[in-house]
Amino acid sequence: MIIGILKEIMHDEGRVSATPETVAKYVADGFQVLVEHGAGTDAHFFDEAYAAAGAELVSDCAEVYRRSDLILKVKEPLFNKEKNLHEIDMMHSGQYLITFIHPASPVNHAMIRKMALRGVIGLTLDGVPRISRAQKMDALTSMSTCAGYKGILIAASDLAKFMPQIFTAVGMIKPCNVLVIGTGVAGLQALATAKRLGAVIHAADIRPDAAEQAKSLGAKIVDTTVPAEAAVGRGGYANHLSEDLLAHEREALRAVVPNMDVIFCAALVPSRVAPILLTDEMVASMAPGSVIIDISIDQGGNCQLTEPGERCVKHGVVIEGIKNIPGLLPTSSTWMFAHNMYHLVSYLVKDGKMALDRQDDIVTGILTTIDGEIVHRGALEAMEGKRA
Repeated sequence: MIIGILKEIMHDEGRVSATPETVAKYVADGFQVLVEHGAGTDAHFFDEAYAAAGAELVSDCAEVYRRSDLILKVKEPLFNKEKNLHEIDMMHSGQYLITFIHPASPVNHAMIRKMALRGVIGLTLDGVPRISRAQKMDALTSMSTCAGYKGILIAASDLAKFMPQIFTAVGMIKPCNVLVIGTGVAGLQALATAKRLGAVIHAADIRPDAAEQAKSLGAKIVDTTVPAEAAVGRGGYANHLSEDLLAHEREALRAVVPNMDVIFCAALVPSRVAPILLTDEMVASMAPGSVIIDISIDQGGNCQLTEPGERCVKHGVVIEGIKNIPGLLPTSSTWMFAHNMYHLVSYLVKDGKMALDRQDDIVTGILTTIDGEIVHRGALEAMEGKRA
């Protein structure tokens, strides 16, 4: 079985789906590995190391796509300007693709339909369930750790003032207020980082346990008013809320948003479009120069005004919609991602072939397209116009 490792083409994406260390593991397991020249350079993993690990270096990405049975990527397939082709157009029927597809996100729906028509078997990393036997495969958790840390550093850089309390000869400058919405892995890392930078931290999460974890870090908790029985879904994830409950949550946030210098948005529902929690009106209530970091943008975004992949200023507020924040921390994030990918591939391949058990929770969670059809539940619901 031939595995293909591509150089990512998304702007400013420094990650790669395998390191020389994991390539050596694949080769030891009996795989042939093709690596596009320069694939790991931005993460400081170089061609010579991949070759020493047993990979075959290939200069043309189209050749990697043509020869591979399984493609491993970091980001969803995109249009390759150098080739004047979409990456999916270089793929072939029956080929497997494992990457972050984010199939529920509306901006990816056309791409997913194209993938199905092409006969590509798509497996999305954001669907790996958070269960004990899947922990080593959970790239979303790994990347969330990176996004929480780096996202707050981006906010501190965007701010036009100090984040910590500063004493000067002419007076004291108050610390910034940072609100984290959604205190899962990324949110907790964001809170911890903001606290280390000297901010006053606030947190909002509809799940009581998640809010309690945020409180243990020293955060002031914003009561979302959502009943616990409606808030918590399978595996402890946030549940899909009715429009009435979402309205109540927005109202609770509306009271504190004007006082925040930084809002870090990380509220997600598995396999669903992200809920809109910050409206145009709420953004307008913030002080000019405030910052919103919307890391949920891959699944549509928590802020109504976030522009996917862009940094914009609306109502005087900086809104970061960067889609690959972990890619700005490429060495650490690649090391984590590559090992998650290796464990997932090892789980899915039996006797040298991909073996997808459609009754398995892990397979069910990640399978997006197969046999020319879209089978991902969250994608299908989003395509029908149901916003989580």
